[in-house]
This record gives sequence, C-alpha cells and structure tokens, in this order.
Amino acid sequence: MNEQINLLFTLDAGYLNPLCVELTSIYYNNPKTAFKIWLVHESITAEEIEIVRQLAEKLHFQFEAIQIDGSIWQGAPTVERYPKEMYFRLLAGEILPKSVQKVIYLDPDILVLNSVTELWNMDMDGNMLAAATHTGLIDVTTKFNQIRLDMDHGYYNSGVMLMDLDRAREIVRWEDISAALEKHGPQLMLPDQDILNYLYGKYAVEIPEERWNYDARMYQRYLTRSLGQDDVKWVMNNTVFLHFCGKPKPWQNGHDNRFTALYETYQRLMNYIMES
Repeated sequence: MNEQINLLFTLDAGYLNPLCVELTSIYYNNPKTAFKIWLVHESITAEEIEIVRQLAEKLHFQFEAIQIDGSIWQGAPTVERYPKEMYFRLLAGEILPKSVQKVIYLDPDILVLNSVTELWNMDMDGNMLAAATHTGLIDVTTKFNQIRLDMDHGYYNSGVMLMDLDRAREIVRWEDISAALEKHGPQLMLPDQDILNYLYGKYAVEIPEERWNYDARMYQRYLTRSLGQDDVKWVMNNTVFLHFCGKPKPWQNGHDNRFTALYETYQRLMNYIMES
C-alpha cells in the first residue's frame, strides 16, 4: 500500500461545505491513495465536525479534527475573507503530533484535479516548505512585495504548501510571529501570507503555479504565457490544484468563469455521496 499522505485544513464553519467538495475531488482524482485529513479549528461544533467525518469515512479517508485555543491570535489582523483560523497553519508543526513529519496544506477553495503524489514525494532539499508564486504576464508584484515586506525572495501563495514539519519545529516560533505582527500589522494586505513570506519565505522552494496552484481567474494569462499550450484540456490533464482565488467563490452567486461548471459538478457528486 502507498504511503499515507497527510492533508491539512485550517478553517471555520463557513468553509465546511467547500471543504467537503474539495475532499470529493481528491477522492475521484487520487484513486487507491491513502489520505489522512487533519482539520484544525477553534469553534466548529461537534455536530458540524461529524458531517465531515461521515463524508471522510465514505471516501475511505482517515480523519482527525483538532480544536485549539486561538486566543493568542486575538489581536492579529483579520478581514472577512481571511478569519483568524488562517493563522493556524503557521504553527502546524506545533499543533500536529510529532509523528507527522510532513503535510500538504490546502485552502478550502480548491479543486484537486490530478494526483498529489508527485508533490508529496518532492525532495525539498532541506527547505521548510514548497509553494508557488502568482506573478502574472509581467512580474510587477514581486518587487512591490519585496519592498513592502523587506525581503529578497519571491512572494509565495500560502494556499498550497508542502510543509516539512520537522524543519518547521526547528524554525517557527510564536515569538517571531508575534513580533512580526506587531511591527508590520498596519501594512499587512494578506495577513498570514505576508507573515509567512516575511519570516519563512527564505526557507521555501518554488513550484510551478500552472500545476500546483492554478489561479482559476487567470485562464487567459496562463494560455497567453504558454503560447496557447495551457488550454482547458491541458489544465484537466496536468493541473493538480485549481485554486478559486478572490471573490466571488464558485459556490456563491455571481461566479461565472470557465471553471464554475466544473466546481458545480463536484458539488453535486459530494451531495450524492452524502445522501447515499
């Protein structure tokens, strides 16, 4: 049997249905792969957790929910779209059991279209995490973020990360995070992602966004940049994590791009499995 792959999600109750859709996409596109799902939260009820647990059982995934006290984050910057739970992934090495040596963290607004095994087996060459950058046709955002956060490396999207938790346990300290929040609080635009880049981006290795963190809003950009190669068929055959960045989300009114119907398909599959 293949090695069990650990997947981490940190969220509040508002993202439970998208999480269930994502788990359904993982199941259909990773046959015969063993997964352990870790759900870290602060205030999701036992009844709500049970719904996810039942789906995980039907998908033959192992599942464990960990409730933590998030009071240390009380003063940390948050916005409606990015609640306090987003910070929990920064302390994944501390929260998860020491027996868990690595994990793939995923945002809940993602569809998984192909096998995650290649990323799981990636050699990070001593780095703490592997992540993608979203740079556009002309990379103007990297320099802006380097100046804004006083760093000399790429700006990584934290929605998909392969994390070496043993390295994280050596490097990540709450005291450093707290000091960074105190220093940069007013300048933070995407709070936990900014902190992750500011403190730990130098311990990251870059992975191609087209495969590992495809921004579903930017189809035309990817198509143009690839000289027409990365069309919808290419995405379906090669992209692993299709990330619905920004707003509206595909489960909300007003979302209408070439991947909306794909999301709706997995929503219906999830409903069918839950009702069976």
